[in-house]
Amino acid sequence: MQVTETLNEGLKHEFKINVPASDLDAKAGAKLVDMKDKVRLNGFRPGKVPVAHLKKIYGRSVMAETIDQTIRDTNSQIFTDRGFRLAGEPKITMPTEEKEVEELLSGKTDLTYTVAIEIVPQIQLADFKSFSVEKPVVDVSDTDVDEAIKRIAEGSRPYSAKAEGAKAEKGDRVTISFKGSINGEPFEGGAGENIQVVIGTGQFIPGFEDELIGIGTGETKTLKVGFPKNYLNEKLAGQPAEFETTATLIEVPGEATIDDDFAKSLGLESLDKLKEAARERLSAEFTGASRQRVKRALLDKLDESHKFEAPPSLVAEEFTLMWNSIKAEMDSSNKTFADENTTEEAAKEEYQKIADRRVRLGLVLSEIGEKNKITVTEDEVGRAVIERARQMPGREKEVWDYYRSNAQALAQLRAPIYEDKVVDFILELATVTEKKVTKDELFKDEDAEKTAA
Repeated sequence: MQVTETLNEGLKHEFKINVPASDLDAKAGAKLVDMKDKVRLNGFRPGKVPVAHLKKIYGRSVMAETIDQTIRDTNSQIFTDRGFRLAGEPKITMPTEEKEVEELLSGKTDLTYTVAIEIVPQIQLADFKSFSVEKPVVDVSDTDVDEAIKRIAEGSRPYSAKAEGAKAEKGDRVTISFKGSINGEPFEGGAGENIQVVIGTGQFIPGFEDELIGIGTGETKTLKVGFPKNYLNEKLAGQPAEFETTATLIEVPGEATIDDDFAKSLGLESLDKLKEAARERLSAEFTGASRQRVKRALLDKLDESHKFEAPPSLVAEEFTLMWNSIKAEMDSSNKTFADENTTEEAAKEEYQKIADRRVRLGLVLSEIGEKNKITVTEDEVGRAVIERARQMPGREKEVWDYYRSNAQALAQLRAPIYEDKVVDFILELATVTEKKVTKDELFKDEDAEKTAA
């Protein structure tokens, strides 16, 4: 066997391989001999079929299997010997002319092919003990607790029926029954009876609640809306739909009194217990935000400490995923690049940089995880699926089925779990210093500040 490297440019390599016909013939012959005791042919006793006869019947298919196995084994040996980690699937170029293929399958000519690959660069990891990051810390104040309870009260306000003849307005609660259709045909999950909708809360797909404004009690109206292009159910995504909707009750919100009775209506013993629960929730919220700030700072340090060429194919793939998502989001919200004070060309350039950073950080995190045997368990992934399902009340089965039948979606859940575990590993080694900050400072948008600067 002869291996010649024909291309060596950065992360791109190409090899030309020649395997003598005699080697292929020997391997195919061994396969045929192995078949003697397994093949049953009329006229021959078990194990007594001549190899020459087997070759006449199965020779071409056995040679095809031999060639396929030889290519895989040879490529694997080439990559292993050179310490290559592939960034994607190798691109193999084989003879295509009918005469060449026939001679190859007949064992009359050598196997000559080329394999082109793109590799992951060698990554020299930084000394994480030298890292120093600042952790913003916020104490939960009484004012924060009072504001949180006020928001809860606004979401638990009592409603009373509007006067006869009154029309629905933003903020009103409307009880509706509806039947949805696409191109005149009903679709699964498109109907509902006595469903309460607070106009303006975004419970339904974009445009649905706005269409309810002006409807009266007992009135039937056809709502014309469209499902977002990134809607979870692919069969409905991007589809225009009509909902024949009847309003059976329109209610106006009142004011909730914040007292012990209000707390009891939420399942708590007293207002003090409600305040305790609100403080705990805010503390968890602040802790989560602090964690995100620390993680962002750590990823910035990883980015600064690991400069190398990212595999172009992986960057292109990441960019395509991001760009398609951005375009779908803009289409669903009817926004343009001008609305974002930019152009499509400038946006593409910016997202190209983000894609490059994501790929490099992904490779660095993967390298850290691999060298330190960090893994994600199936239980951890399962809990993530359950959490996603909880976020979509009434559609739990739909969410569960989606992830159960979609390996790529599961991988997207697994990735952030893995990333967080690697981040935790680094933080154990790094120096983390706490700094007291205000709530506004904790939640400020650093990216927006950088853009403004």
